[in-house]
Amino acid sequence: MKKVELVEAVAQTTGLTKADATRAIDATFAAITKALAKGDKVPVAGFGTFGVSKRAAREGRNPQTGETVHIAARRAVTFKAGSALKETVNK
Repeated sequence: MKKVELVEAVAQTTGLTKADATRAIDATFAAITKALAKGDKVPVAGFGTFGVSKRAAREGRNPQTGETVHIAARRAVTFKAGSALKETVNK
């Protein structure tokens, strides 16, 4: 599902205009992004939990040349699906 399709679905379900639905979705994504940037978890009841994990620096290989390269430490976004989402998907 693309963002445009998500906006249309939200607009139809809620009765909002597409412009209002777009603003609501953008605000939701912005709030989640801001919380993750601070390192917070974002639990959404019945859906799942967004979080951040730390990945240590490591050595990797360039697959074309076989040369060893250094991969810097970083933070990665994680998502753990909630039980209600898992059940719905597996029906």
